[in-house]
Amino acid sequence: MKDAAKVHWWALLLPMLAVLIWSLNITVTRYVADYISPVSISFYRWLVAFLVLTPFILPQVWKQRMLVRRHLGQLAVLSAFGMVLYQGLAYSAAHYTTATNMGIINAFIPVFTIFVSMFILKDIPNKFAVIGSLISFFGLMYVMSQGHLANLLQSGGHWGDAIMVVAVFFYAFYGVFLKKWQLQIPLLISLYVQIGFALIYHLPFIVWLGLDPINLQNGPSVFYAGIFPSLIAPLLWMVAVQQIGPNRTSIFMNLMPVFTAIIASL
Repeated sequence: MKDAAKVHWWALLLPMLAVLIWSLNITVTRYVADYISPVSISFYRWLVAFLVLTPFILPQVWKQRMLVRRHLGQLAVLSAFGMVLYQGLAYSAAHYTTATNMGIINAFIPVFTIFVSMFILKDIPNKFAVIGSLISFFGLMYVMSQGHLANLLQSGGHWGDAIMVVAVFFYAFYGVFLKKWQLQIPLLISLYVQIGFALIYHLPFIVWLGLDPINLQNGPSVFYAGIFPSLIAPLLWMVAVQQIGPNRTSIFMNLMPVFTAIIASL
């Protein structure tokens, strides 16, 4: 029992650290918005992650190529929602809103997931989930209106917050599709293939908008985004899910606004 308790408490630190990494990334995203375009940092982020993973994962992808081929279409969809639409819009939102607001809106991913699940999975939530979601929704409206709900009706709210809400909405689809498909494919292989698709999806935007060079101002942020929130945090999160379960793990997402506000104030 003592060993189990030790593992349990040790595992609780994993999702907390993952959320801390993601929270810091939100602040980094807001900071770097003045030095690099959304398309550029999004592309560089996944390029760094892809290059880091390639020596370790590419041989496994080749060995399991038949399995990967069967799920190729689903992995392409997951990449579009989770790595391109969500992350690209988040980088765009950073030009117009604060890191604190981005962190708060990110914490609404579970709420958006409930509503998306109703339509895609036909998963009807219980009354407590509905009540909690409604309270969260009005809380989100309060944040977007900057404390004055009447302003939201008159001006439509904060432009950056609105973009971030759309981004979170897309990420909810990512989570629901993951649950619906339950892909029987190793997690790192799945992550690697999705990153590969993300790079391909970025190419038309790069041709259209161009690519900013990496320099001393944006370079550290690019490499942080490519390694910590793209690779290390997801791995910590996946281990936490295995150790303490998805429900307990998801609770730690509520720490994101707290961590983001603290980091942004430093």
